[in-house]
Amino acid sequence: MLGPGKILEERYQLQKQLGRTIPGRKTWLAFDSELEEQVIIKMLAYSPEILGQELSLFEEEAKTLQALNHYQIPRYRDYFSLEKEANSSLPWFALVQDYIPGFSLQELLDKEQKFTEEDVMKIAQEVLNVLIYLHELEPPVLHRDIKPSNLIMGADQKIYLVDFGAVQSQGNNQGATFTIIGTSGYAPLEQFWGKAVPASDLYALGATLIHLLTGIYPANLPQKNYQIQFTDKVNINPNFAIWINKMTEIDLEKRFQSAREALISVGSKPQPRKVLKSHKNSLKFSIIVSINKSPEKMEIYTHAPSLREIKESGVIGGIVCIFVGLLLTNFVYGILLLILFLAGIFILFGEKNYIYFDHNCFQVERRLLDFTYGKYQGNTRDIIEVFASKLASGYEVIIQSENDKYQLDKAMNIQDSTSLVEEINQWIINN
Repeated sequence: MLGPGKILEERYQLQKQLGRTIPGRKTWLAFDSELEEQVIIKMLAYSPEILGQELSLFEEEAKTLQALNHYQIPRYRDYFSLEKEANSSLPWFALVQDYIPGFSLQELLDKEQKFTEEDVMKIAQEVLNVLIYLHELEPPVLHRDIKPSNLIMGADQKIYLVDFGAVQSQGNNQGATFTIIGTSGYAPLEQFWGKAVPASDLYALGATLIHLLTGIYPANLPQKNYQIQFTDKVNINPNFAIWINKMTEIDLEKRFQSAREALISVGSKPQPRKVLKSHKNSLKFSIIVSINKSPEKMEIYTHAPSLREIKESGVIGGIVCIFVGLLLTNFVYGILLLILFLAGIFILFGEKNYIYFDHNCFQVERRLLDFTYGKYQGNTRDIIEVFASKLASGYEVIIQSENDKYQLDKAMNIQDSTSLVEEINQWIINN
């Protein structure tokens, strides 16, 4: 029987069942012993009572995810049958994906979290960039079930589009289909008629934004000429309200025709291959960051830890304690304490992070004086985003590439981390 502790494929140990219990379907949080990471396993039981369409959609989801490569879409890991392992007369099919730590927007709504206009605008822009990626593939990929429960606010504060169980590749399905796919309240009318197009995902996103702004399920809001009426329940910029109304036009011809058009209309540029953040603050560093750059390369030294961490670690207090120790203990013991303390300071200020960029590659080295004890590198062309993320001890600066994340520095103060992100982004976009 499937349960916590059960190991599948001699690799995946089930930990906790997630989501609502649906007959014939299970979603598990599991531990991948080979990669030593948590993963999500979606499972479908197949029986004569279950329509073949269910299995077809499940297999289509696995096939589609395997071909996708976007850091805001959970990555495909594995797909297999569980008939023998589950000791069941019914075959189970399992799809393994990346685990995205965080909360769905629906969970946040259920906790009565309020979303500001700024929050909703950011969510709209991030999801539209994902949809640009999906819709501009060849053939285009339609999600067909965008709603708050399928958007995850990750621990890195990014929005992830999940659950491709209703996905459709237009290359595999030209013309109308008569399988009803989507969620009432979010899916547009043409989708229930069996004809989904890229603009159908835009309608679902628009309805989702209305739910976030109002806190009310869209189907429970009044309609006029099939248009969701929400503006009397929110206080937002009229231009943004007009934009959302165009996203949720019932008439397909009046709706935005593409995610790219919608993103440009809302006042944001589509993300290029390299996603760049803009900070209006002037670029000022404390003494812990030094940068040498030219059009050909950029070299960055950051002294670890940051001044913020040094302050919080109590260096001044440590000096006081040393001299108190000299007074209250024997002289030899006090001298020993002082030597150990000075050695620690020598290591503390002698340690540096060296970060190098050119047009082809980047690399990060941890250095202690002339000794390099940690080094990793990647391709500059693969960089999707450079951003700062909050930690308990300060801020870390991260490079997100198409396949990996690289930590440039940690325990920085907000000013240094923000300025470092801006410097790197400016160099990448200008060169």
